[in-house]
Amino acid sequence: MLNQIKKISVTMMFLMAAANTYAAEGQELDFDMETGRGGEAKRVENPAEFRVCADMDNLPYSNNKQEGFENKIAELIAKDLGKQLKYQFAYDRIGFLRNTLNANRCDVIIGTVSGNDAVLTSKPYYRSGYVFVYRKDSGYDIKDWDSPDLRKGKIGVVGQTPPSRPIYDKGLMENARPYRIMRDLNLPPSFMIDDLAKGDIDIAIVWGPIGGYYAKTKYTGQLVVVPAPEYEKENIHGKEYWNISVGVRKKDKERLAMIEEVLQRRSADIEKILDEYGIPYVPVVPGDSVEKKRETRGDVIPKSE
Repeated sequence: MLNQIKKISVTMMFLMAAANTYAAEGQELDFDMETGRGGEAKRVENPAEFRVCADMDNLPYSNNKQEGFENKIAELIAKDLGKQLKYQFAYDRIGFLRNTLNANRCDVIIGTVSGNDAVLTSKPYYRSGYVFVYRKDSGYDIKDWDSPDLRKGKIGVVGQTPPSRPIYDKGLMENARPYRIMRDLNLPPSFMIDDLAKGDIDIAIVWGPIGGYYAKTKYTGQLVVVPAPEYEKENIHGKEYWNISVGVRKKDKERLAMIEEVLQRRSADIEKILDEYGIPYVPVVPGDSVEKKRETRGDVIPKSE
């Protein structure tokens, strides 16, 4: 152990001496963060490819069979640009950006919150929010956060997401059943809506694309989906609606400009894809982004409810 400590000390002294030498010569130590760890191969970008970072099993967004609506939007963009669509799949959870986009294994994320400061984001191409979902045979009539029927049943909500704010403010926590933000990968992405259909909960308050898609495709005609009202004015942490953009690495301004042209040119086609998948959306609100709302940093828009 003593020998190990001595070796570490000698190494540190050598590094400090090297740094001082550079400083004395008026030079700065320069590290290239793009090269990755020592001995790790770096991808050589192919200009003929449109390479997307995506989750391999997270419908309605994407899967490795390319069945999600973000897969279809990626396909549309690649075709418009005359490029071959390729993927780097990884589970969209902690470490996703580090192991995909920032590792240069892919170049584009099809859906992220506008102004996400971890990436460079496009002008938003759609806006969505949270929804109330309940069984049609329940007889409920839920329109807003004050609807009496919210007090009649068990409410499924992902902990620490924006709907938890109005639930708390309205005294509904006793009715709530919290779900984890990081979903169990042994469960399907539809698991909260599945619990609703089974009767384990009576109301689900989920991110719109998740509620809308599974109500339309898996439980056709059985569920009611109602957009939740915005709650931002009552509680800044209860912001329910968000602009959604394409994301690239911060230095990739030319790539982003090229993608933005496609998003604008093919906006009608993108809306058709959203409609086909049952994705609820509302008009984009210009200037509404995470960057301009730092106080909401603790809130998230989950892709894994």
